Amino acid sequence: MKFFIDTANLSQIQEAHDMGVLDGVTTNPSLMAKEGIKGVENQRAHYVEICNIVQGDVSAEVIATDYEGMIKEGLELAALNPHIVVKVPCIAEGIKAIKYFTEHGIRTNCTLVFSVGQALLAAKAGAAYVSPFVGRLDDISEDGIALVAQIVEMYRYYGYTTQVLAASIRNTKHIIECVQAGADVATCPLSAIKGLLNHPLTDAGLAKFLEDYKKVNG
Repeated sequence: MKFFIDTANLSQIQEAHDMGVLDGVTTNPSLMAKEGIKGVENQRAHYVEICNIVQGDVSAEVIATDYEGMIKEGLELAALNPHIVVKVPCIAEGIKAIKYFTEHGIRTNCTLVFSVGQALLAAKAGAAYVSPFVGRLDDISEDGIALVAQIVEMYRYYGYTTQVLAASIRNTKHIIECVQAGADVATCPLSAIKGLLNHPLTDAGLAKFLEDYKKVNG
């Protein structure tokens, strides 16, 4: 499974890259705002900075909700760097835009997916990625991981090449469950990825090794 980091924070992106585990980045307007990046030109310059760190796909989201606006923004975003994947919401105009982008060789990430039906439409339109939101479904007492598994099964059965990018990952447990569900990608906070390192037996074993070394070597 690929790891994308879900942030616009350059230091976190660099840290994940330096760990050797980073396959890509996802961003959205909320993450840009969290980093205090305001204005279209500043945001696009920031996308380029991200692409200069990452050698994988970088999802950049359109703001428009109408077809013409999505096409205009998407073309501008895609022109920034070959790593850019245009992130489009799963609405009627968005599905139409995904079809256009696919026909013109521009990869897309269909975001805000909460059902198998939405994922089916995104795949039929040619989306490179589909992003089911695990945590947000869990928040309303639905099973986000189950949706990931259902989409994976559907795509395999029908032979769709769209990759399942599990989004809204809240913790390390979510990551493991996404692996078990067969997700192609999980986009996560850096803290959740680093959480995979944690195990009490690792800590205890290392402490024992160091203790024994000191006994022998002083």
